[in-house]
Amino acid sequence: MFARRMFLLALAATALAGCALSSKPSHAAPREVRVLTLNLWHDKGDWPKRRALIVEEIQRLRPDLIALQEVLQRPGLRNQAEDLGEALGYEANFVSVDPADAPRRYGNAILLARAGKQTQERKLEPLNDYRTAAHALALADAGFAGVDFYATHLHNERDGGAVRRRQIDSLLDFVDATAGSGYTVVAGDFNTEADAPELAALRARYADAFASAHPQSAADPQRASTLNPAYLPAQRIDHVFYDPKRFAVAEARIVLDHSRDGVWPSDHFGLFVRLRVLAGDASKR
Repeated sequence: MFARRMFLLALAATALAGCALSSKPSHAAPREVRVLTLNLWHDKGDWPKRRALIVEEIQRLRPDLIALQEVLQRPGLRNQAEDLGEALGYEANFVSVDPADAPRRYGNAILLARAGKQTQERKLEPLNDYRTAAHALALADAGFAGVDFYATHLHNERDGGAVRRRQIDSLLDFVDATAGSGYTVVAGDFNTEADAPELAALRARYADAFASAHPQSAADPQRASTLNPAYLPAQRIDHVFYDPKRFAVAEARIVLDHSRDGVWPSDHFGLFVRLRVLAGDASKR
């Protein structure tokens, strides 16, 4: 009887040890990172119906990282990023040039499927254009440094290339001051094509995800527009840029591009990208 009891105790201890071992956090990098960028069109149109379409599609896509532009809060309208974050179970990080206590605030946001380690913001030069960039260190687990994710929205005038060039310089200074993971993704509404001259400094570091996935159609706005032709002339101006030394594009496609009962999700379409994390040293530095 004593021998049997000792055997059972040893067996239980072995099982508990196995459970403890299996519960340890993974030290491997995620195999892929799912990114969505979308210009919300603030509260134009029928926002409650548009919101329902956006929530439904995000639930289907399950992105890890979301960049939102034209995010609004005002009396009678809850901050749209915080509202969507709560509905989806995402952490919301909103940035604006408007004071934190202002009744009306307008800006950009990052939504994270998992809580980020840190969030930061930068007012982009020139300051009189009231543009911002948001940063979050996301997907950082034990042994993996995470992904430095940036969301922005650049100057909107068609002939404003010089302003956008200054904003790109300001954005890259922000990246240099904040990125530390070695895995960088920049997303948003750039208000110009990815191959525009003013984005040259950005392209020198990062690759255009949609063009990587669709080299034959990326320059054809009729086939690759991120502007909704129901409202705006076709043009591909919403982009996800990634570090090609750290990621490869598994998929890049236009989403949120269908209406329901005459209601469109936005005057922009969304861009959804799956980035495969390349093998290498993913440990913290």
